[in-house]
Order: sequence, then structure tokens, then C-alpha cells
Amino acid sequence: MKMYEKHSYCKEKENNRLYKIGMFAQMNHITVKTLRFYEEQGLLVPAYVDEENGYRYYTMNQMAELHQISALKQAGFTLEDIVHLKNGADENAFLSRKRAELLSKIAEITKQIAVIDGYMTDARSSIEAPVLVKTIPAVIAATMRKRIESYDALFEMMPSMGAEMERLGCECAVTEYCYTHYLETGYKEEQILVETCEAVTEKKEDSKIVKFKEFPEIQAACIFHKGSYNDFPQTYAAILNYIEENGYEICGNIRENYIDGVWNKESEEEWLSEIQIPVRKR
Repeated sequence: MKMYEKHSYCKEKENNRLYKIGMFAQMNHITVKTLRFYEEQGLLVPAYVDEENGYRYYTMNQMAELHQISALKQAGFTLEDIVHLKNGADENAFLSRKRAELLSKIAEITKQIAVIDGYMTDARSSIEAPVLVKTIPAVIAATMRKRIESYDALFEMMPSMGAEMERLGCECAVTEYCYTHYLETGYKEEQILVETCEAVTEKKEDSKIVKFKEFPEIQAACIFHKGSYNDFPQTYAAILNYIEENGYEICGNIRENYIDGVWNKESEEEWLSEIQIPVRKR
């Protein structure tokens, strides 16, 4: 008998050798519990089950099946998918669909990385606005309180307030001071209760739309924000971190003071706001 024939014979005998479930699990670095689960799902059934004691046995040939299951799981296939494949489903169609799903995920992750890279670049290239604690004088203000559907509704709210102020004969203070209060604690994405305030030279008679109030002098931590309102969270993070690190606590409604915006600037990059947070020393 030739050597390769003898070797083939030995290999065939080795492949047909039975291994107890514990040994087979150890050889493949998985748990016995996993093998039993695969058996329940019909993914990998033991080659032999001893009817007297229930011992389960596997062969070397089944290692290839087990490795295929592991590879498909790593590729993102569910066990249900793998069962379908084992039962004769179109393998090429399954693989093509999974490839398309992975490419879609890669595209989404790439977009997220681009946003992070852009943020890191902006953070490195821009000069951070300093936080200043300053006194904001007392002010007489025309106010309009409303529950709005979203933050975008502020753009619709302000013009109507301005029209009512004009009807009432209001004269805006110099320097102009327009700000918004958020009157409920916590962040909300809809049904937001806001109060928009515009400094005026004197009180007028209240109307159904506009009320007049006097706001006392306050001490506030303040920081300028340049650009879109969508980037406010970054600026809020900076000022809140300053308040925490310097021994202050918040003691009033936060004000968003709009200095330049859609009414006088064509580009969002030119919008200028100031976040003012009333504070006192702890």
C-alpha cells in the first residue's frame, strides 16, 4: 500500500472517531451549554447519542460545521439566518444581503466619524470664548409667554411679539436686549414653555399677547456663542463646567440673549448670542 493511501485511511479513521461533548467543546473553545443550544436549534446535532445514558458524541468532521457557524455569527448572521442556510436557503442571496447591510452600516459609521473629526477640528482651530461672571442691570421688558411645539417656533414667535409691541407704542431700550427664558426644568424637544423678553424704555398697558415686567439686577455667568443655535449644547457644556469648577450654583432662569441672528445676518456663521446663567457662590 502506498504511503498516501495509508495516510488517507488513517485520516478517515480519525475523522470518524467519536468525542464526548465535553471534550469536543474543549477542543473548539466553546461551552457545553452552547453545543446543547445548537442542538436544540437544529444547527449542530450530535453524531451519536447513547440511548442508555444520554451521552452525546461528535466527530472531527463536525468541527468544520461548528467553525462555519462561528464564522457566520462573526459576519453578523443571526442563528435564524444560519438555520435557513443549513436548511437549503440560497447562500449567495443571504451573503449578498448581509454584505449590503454591512456596507450600509459602514457608511453610517463613516458619517458619524466625519462629524467627530469636524468637531475636533473646530475645537482645535477656534478660540474658546471665555466665561465671565458679571452684573446684568435691572430691566423693564415686554414679555410674551407661550408653549411652543419646537425650538424652531421661536422664529415665528418673535415677529408676532414685535408687531404687538409696535401696536402698543413700545420703544426699545438702547442698547437692545432681547432674551428668552425657559420656564420649566429639564430639556424638552416639544411643548416647550418659553418667555421671550425685549427690553423697553417704559411699561405700557398689558395686552392679551404682551405683558410688561420689571426684572431685577442679577449676577450671571456669561459666555458668547457664535454660529448656529444647533451648536448651543457645546457652549452650554463649557459654561456649566465653569460654574461647577468655580464654586457657583445656578439661582435663576437661564437667559439666551440674541445679539445677531436671522433678522440682520445672512449666514448662520455670523449669528451671535450670549448665554447668561444667574449664579451665586455656594
